[in-house]
Amino acid sequence: NFNIFHKYADRVRMTAIAQTVNVLQAMILTDGPKMVRTPTYHAFHMYRPFQNATSLPLEIRTGEYRYDQWSVPQVSASAAKAVDGSIVIGLVNLDPHRPARVSAQIEGAHATQVRGEVLTAEAMDAHNTFENPNALHPEAFTGARLDSHRLDVTLPAKSVVVLKLQ
Repeated sequence: NFNIFHKYADRVRMTAIAQTVNVLQAMILTDGPKMVRTPTYHAFHMYRPFQNATSLPLEIRTGEYRYDQWSVPQVSASAAKAVDGSIVIGLVNLDPHRPARVSAQIEGAHATQVRGEVLTAEAMDAHNTFENPNALHPEAFTGARLDSHRLDVTLPAKSVVVLKLQ
């Protein structure tokens, strides 16, 4: 959804999550004094550089993920110029079984380095519990290469990746 909101930033002025604690798709779960951050929390946290950023046009060609009679693009993406001047790119590989490769020409930016985070797990239903509150969390992403004005990324299956180009 983040990438869809960014794609239509000329029309969508604000978005928010309505349910934050102890509900479906909650960001945080509590049990008395205990608290667990959910994958939803981590996705929101990873996309923070997009707040107050300027949306940038981004077109990608990607394969399709098919399930029964339905099909969607395998990768969803958005880009923005962050408040600090860096370029941020959000990528989501919707395919739970196959990695995805994405390449992009970065025009007009003088980026020399790329860093990022990835949120993924072995199982589709992986989640944090009170017994194991850090089972699923963002980790450093090493699947991106920047060469001159070309960015090449290999996304793991079922992953969310946010990159920062400087």
